[in-house]
Amino acid sequence: MMNTQLSLKNRTVLVTGATGGIGEAIVSLLGSAGAALYLNGTNEEKLLRLSERLNDQGVDHRYKALNLTESGAAEKLVDTCVREMGRIDVLVNCAGINRTQLAEDVTEENWDAVHNINLKFLFFICQAAGREMIKNRRGKIINISSQAGSVAIPFRAAYCSSKGGVDQLTRVLALEWSKYNINVNAVAPTFVKTEMTKKMFDDPEFKKFVLDSIPLGRMANPEEVAYPVLFLATEYADMITGHVLLVDGGLTIK
Repeated sequence: MMNTQLSLKNRTVLVTGATGGIGEAIVSLLGSAGAALYLNGTNEEKLLRLSERLNDQGVDHRYKALNLTESGAAEKLVDTCVREMGRIDVLVNCAGINRTQLAEDVTEENWDAVHNINLKFLFFICQAAGREMIKNRRGKIINISSQAGSVAIPFRAAYCSSKGGVDQLTRVLALEWSKYNINVNAVAPTFVKTEMTKKMFDDPEFKKFVLDSIPLGRMANPEEVAYPVLFLATEYADMITGHVLLVDGGLTIK
């Protein structure tokens, strides 16, 4: 009988944005699936608290706080991961930010801040991890994108354009690196209930706009993003590459 358990035993996974709402759900699920984890975030205290929870769960892990806007940050993070963990089998790119503004009010500072994390850093850490995976002739890269890469959402010119870039970058890397047995995919969620989005939904008008936009009539939970990531990280997704998996409650079908 085929073993259908989703396992990452004997796999080392680097997760960026590990302390965010979606990031923590991914970390918890991948750890429970047996992965050895290397965690990145920008806040040392949050990483320490996450590390303590993983210690309680018996999850093999290490972590590194790093300012992702520093020159060479991506290469430094991957080099440290490989040095401390021995290798990198899977990269999950969960780091991301959003600064909402009307298009006519977007500042150069906010545009650069969003694109530097969501797209520029993401590319260069894919590049650094990809070089390691090319040496090993195998690997998986999973980028956390957004429905905003597929549809227009008001007040998010910088964010939508960055996530559209993530989707196209995912396809290009999948095409170029398929010959090395490297799978590159993206998971693109709808609005997700996290501490970061909580304030956003305190606005009843915006909350109604969101819920009316989603055919399933609700926002996603972080775990509903984590499970597709786990699947794509396992051997059961070995034939999937260059795919953007929408976890959007049907928002983009309208």
